[in-house]
Amino acid sequence: MKVLPLTFFARDTSTVAHELLGKVLVRELEGFQLRGMIVEAEAYIGQNDTACHARRGRTKRNAPMFGPPGQTYLYYIYGMHWMLNLVTEREGFPAAVLLRALEPLEGQDKMRTLRTSKRGKVLQDRELTNGPARLTQALALDKTFNAFDLTRGEGLWLEEGFPFPAEAIQTGPRIGIGYADLADQITPWRFWLRANPFVSR
Repeated sequence: MKVLPLTFFARDTSTVAHELLGKVLVRELEGFQLRGMIVEAEAYIGQNDTACHARRGRTKRNAPMFGPPGQTYLYYIYGMHWMLNLVTEREGFPAAVLLRALEPLEGQDKMRTLRTSKRGKVLQDRELTNGPARLTQALALDKTFNAFDLTRGEGLWLEEGFPFPAEAIQTGPRIGIGYADLADQITPWRFWLRANPFVSR
């Protein structure tokens, strides 16, 4: 197990987002290890990025984005979902990568229990973590993991995973940012693995 160090995160955010594809996110839970390969991510970079939560400055909610690289920024949306971001660049500069989808590698039965739909539908592996809210539910991540140090190798961390050639990676506009300036809406800061069935819908 090689935990990704702080130096991995303390770099240009779009580079980190690109290189996160293929890395493995690991969650320790009740004696289990839940593991998933990152297949989709989005970069949010600084106060000049009108899609970024820090566009209006520092608040209690977005404070982790201004913290040291290699920690988490979890936020709550729609009164029901947590979203997992990984803080990047230098401390004091607000930037992070939103994890949008994982390919489950280990602990799928536990993830399925955590993600069981209210209608009792049994979810297929490809439905467990193919969206930012789904992956936090499947890994039982909530506010207790906000501003969490990912470099310690305890509870939640990232490992070296699987390398992919440049031609396997696609880029395009980020999702759900209609409030941002047009230039930021079309900036290709979403990265995903081409033809991977676990990418969000």
